[in-house]
This record gives sequence, C-alpha cells and structure tokens, in this order.
Amino acid sequence: MIGNLRKKFIFISTISIFAVFSIILSLLLVLTRVQMNRTLDMLTNTIAENNGFFPEFDSSKPHTPSLFSYSNTITEETRFSTRFFTIWLNEQQEVTDVNIDSVSTISQSEVEQYVLEAMDSPKERGWVSEYRYKITSTEDGWFLVFVNGAMYQTTTNRLLFTVFLILLGSAVLILTLTVIISKKVVRPMAESYEKQKQFITDANHELKTPLTLILSNLDILESEYGKNEWLDDIRGEGERMGLLINQLVTLSRMDESNARLLSADFDLSSAINDTVSEFQCLAEERGHTLFSDITPSISYHGDEALIRKLAAILLDNAVKYCDAGGEIQVRLYQRRHPVLIVENTYAEVDTLELDRLFDRFYRADRVRTFSGSFGVGLSIAQSIVKSHRSTISAYKKEGLIGFRVNLK
Repeated sequence: MIGNLRKKFIFISTISIFAVFSIILSLLLVLTRVQMNRTLDMLTNTIAENNGFFPEFDSSKPHTPSLFSYSNTITEETRFSTRFFTIWLNEQQEVTDVNIDSVSTISQSEVEQYVLEAMDSPKERGWVSEYRYKITSTEDGWFLVFVNGAMYQTTTNRLLFTVFLILLGSAVLILTLTVIISKKVVRPMAESYEKQKQFITDANHELKTPLTLILSNLDILESEYGKNEWLDDIRGEGERMGLLINQLVTLSRMDESNARLLSADFDLSSAINDTVSEFQCLAEERGHTLFSDITPSISYHGDEALIRKLAAILLDNAVKYCDAGGEIQVRLYQRRHPVLIVENTYAEVDTLELDRLFDRFYRADRVRTFSGSFGVGLSIAQSIVKSHRSTISAYKKEGLIGFRVNLK
C-alpha cells in the first residue's frame, strides 16, 4: 500500500513536471516564432517603403524592434546581411521587373514559383520556403518583397533545442530529487500504517484468548444449566466479535503490497457456479430469487481461493440487502477479460453513496442495525480485486444496485 502511494506520488510529480515544461516550451516556441516574424516583417516593410531597395542607414533615426527580437537595432551592416529580392507585377499578375541583386543563390524560375505561391495565398504576409514575403498593392498592380529568413530560422531552432535540453535536464534532476525525497514524504504515513497493522495484529492476539475462554465457559454453563436467552445473547455477541476480528486481520493482510497470491490457471465458470450454489438455499430462505447466467469454460489465472471469496462477498452482500421477494442476478461472460456482475433489487438505491460503498465500516443503513455485516466485506472485495490488478465498480439503476468486476 505504501509502495503504491509512493509510486502515485512520483507519477503525479512526473506528469506535473512534464506538463509545466511542455507549456513553457510551447510558449517559447510561439514567442520566438512571433518575434522572428515581426523582425522579418519590419525588414519587408522597410524595403517596401523604399521601392524595393534597402535604405541607406541613418544613425539619427535608428529602428528598434520589439522586445526579444533577434537584433537590438537596425545597423549599417543590416543592409549587407539581409538577403532579399523584389518583384513587380502588373494588373494581370505578370512579372514586369525583378531585383535579385541581394540574392546570389536563386534562379529566375524559383522567383516565378515563389511569386505564384505568394499570390495564391489570401494573406498579404506569409512564408514561401525560407522566405518571408509581403504583398503591397500599387496603382499598376502589385509589389512583392521576399526576405530570406534562413538565418533567423536556424537561430530559432538552435535556441529552442538549447531550451529543450535545459528543460529536459531540469526535469530529470527534479524527478531524481523527487524519487529521493518521496521516501521521506510518505514515511509518516508508512509509520502510521505500520502502527495500525501492528495494532490489529496485537488486538487479534489479545482478544482471541478471552473470547475463546468466554465461549468455552458458555459451553460449561449450558451443559450445567441448559440453554437460555442470556447465554444465547452472550454467545452471539462473542461469535460476532470473533468474526469481526478475523475480517480485520484478513483486510490487513490483503492491504500488504508484498502479499503473495497462489496464482494458477483455473476454471472461473466452475468457481462462480459453486459459489452461486452455496448461496441458493440462503437466498430462498430469505425470500429472494437467485438467477445466474454464467458462460461455461471461462478460464482465469489468479488465486482461486480469493476469487471464490470475492464472489461470496458480493453474493452475501446481495442477499443481505436485497428487497423482500426481490431478485439477485449473477452474470459471468468473456470480453477481452472475464467480467463478473452481481445485481440485486434495492428500493432505496437512490439513498446509496456509491463513492463510499468500499469504505471500511460503511453500511447503507444509517441507524447501524446489525444484519450480520460490519461494513468491511466490500473493502476486502476491493483489496482482492486490486491484488489481481483488476477493477471493481458499483453502479445503480432504478430500483437496482450492482457490482461489476473486470478480471484482468
């Protein structure tokens, strides 16, 4: 149990760390892309405002781009480091003039292809290959500016890769520390849990001896004075206390994460059939009708004794809480895994708190009248299911309560 709690703590920490770091990386990706586009748009605007040519640098009017941009200012060297070309189109979208003086690695056919792709786009700005473009409408047609963004893309990718490595290393370091400190985090709960188990074990030893003595003395009294109402009450309460002690010990043992299962392949259908047969007479005595629909020859690998106990707990619960003259249904069928369903009619099903049914000592009857149940049976059933790495759930319909077990 404590081991599972520690694993959940580490798992939740891992998910949280990677979620936060993924959000940070995504935000950086968006911000760097936006700033790169703004920087290139600033360059295309500058060139477009100067009729397709990079203007002479004016030191008295520096252009300062937005925060986080790739350059602090446009300098005199910017015009020499910026690779761009410009195209003029007439109203029929025919190329009338081209300026590729600032680009040495582009052909006329590539220029025409870039122009076609840009004009096909509904936006006046965008990307074609590694070029950021801007379309400006003129009196004679259109004017297009293409600025090469390869350097900015490379810088962006290197920056993001560096940030990714830093975040990944940070995540690994944080997770390593989380694994180390997780022992200290769960230690108080582990100590409390161990004390609880030790208390149950000690209580078992301390209470069984006087209970055995009481029941033995009852046998002597009954042999000398005969049975009577008071002796029967003492015996009933003593046996009830002994049953509660045994169930608490069973539950404590089932909670141990290192509890060994006697797993083997067995006929699950036969085991459920046998359990149903054992409860048939009890159900009839209490005026209930017990139906079963069990697919034959379903095999399962697990602890047969515990699976039989699981079925017995669910049937015992159904018999105790079924309405007078009601019905109990047991179904077993094969899907991807075997599925066991136990349902019974229950008129007050709307009063049930499904999320508490598997809590220890929880009983549906709020007045706590004793019906042979202590409220730990479903907790034991849940522990058995978890020990087989399976799932159990409760559900309710109109006038009916049911339990579904997926045996994986």
